[in-house]
Amino acid sequence: MNQHLCLNDIAPGQHAVVSALCSTGSMRRRLLDIGLVENAQVECLGRSPGGDPSAFLIRGAVIAIRSEDCADILVHRS
Repeated sequence: MNQHLCLNDIAPGQHAVVSALCSTGSMRRRLLDIGLVENAQVECLGRSPGGDPSAFLIRGAVIAIRSEDCADILVHRS
């Protein structure tokens, strides 16, 4: 069984699969709109020099997501 992690727990170069979104309201809608749906593949491409935000490859697009928003995205390693 795969351990569930938050999106910000995966390091640059690692891949994960979205398990669930815990966000609500407009942030949830934005995350769904960029393709963060259940079973979506995600790759961490890197973090900014200060560590926030992080860049992720999601459905062919590079998306920067803040750490506080990453905490509401549950994933498991693929």
